[in-house]
Amino acid sequence: MPGSPAMSPRKLPKQERARATVEAILTATAHILVRDGFDAACTNRIAAKAGVSIGSLYQYFPTKEALVAALLERHVNDMLAVATTGLSGLDSKSSLRRQTRTMIGTMFAAHAVDPALHRVFMEEMPRGRRLPRIVEMGRAFEALARDSLDQNRARIRPRDLGVAAFILVQAIEALAHAAVLHRPEMLERGQFVDEITELIVRYLTPERRSSRRSTRERASSRPCPRKRRARPALSTEDPSGRAGAVHRSGREVERS
Repeated sequence: MPGSPAMSPRKLPKQERARATVEAILTATAHILVRDGFDAACTNRIAAKAGVSIGSLYQYFPTKEALVAALLERHVNDMLAVATTGLSGLDSKSSLRRQTRTMIGTMFAAHAVDPALHRVFMEEMPRGRRLPRIVEMGRAFEALARDSLDQNRARIRPRDLGVAAFILVQAIEALAHAAVLHRPEMLERGQFVDEITELIVRYLTPERRSSRRSTRERASSRPCPRKRRARPALSTEDPSGRAGAVHRSGREVERS
């Protein structure tokens, strides 16, 4: 569990030399995780790669789990720094589409921070060890997204901004994770970002009903014209047999 002695650093480096040692250990851990995988990483190999003694490693990290947890912490902080910087520069006066594209591009940039290491954390690291920190990162992304939505409250459809922020982040993160794990080149393609932008904008934009109907709609809504009944031919003779002409008004006009 996070916070347990096995997952927590033994002590924090205070002097510059100690910080350099810890940085070398974390860098070596990342290298071995990416090259050989989570299961193949062990403290002896990490110490050898970092160029430190195993005793020096244990001064700061009691277990492999504590090492990986510290590396994950740093990775998440780096991702959040990219996201915070990108989203803090959003222009609330720009169009909703431009703001949405900036948000998606920023989250993709965050996931592009060492994607090979990110893949190890998502695919190989036991879920229970990484989940709490990943959940925290997701909530931080949601808070940033909600702030952006709040600035656009008057021009978006969803009223519950908490729900909308959750949907946005989960949708974007699912696509970002899929790209990191299976198609990393997609993170660099502008068309990929454009298509996700279209997806999100259509979700956010209120439905607009056009006041003008198409010609076909107008034609289909017109009532069918009534067929005129054929009027019976009017006889020029009245019932009494007298010959005469009939005026259009129906009155008989006698011939002289």
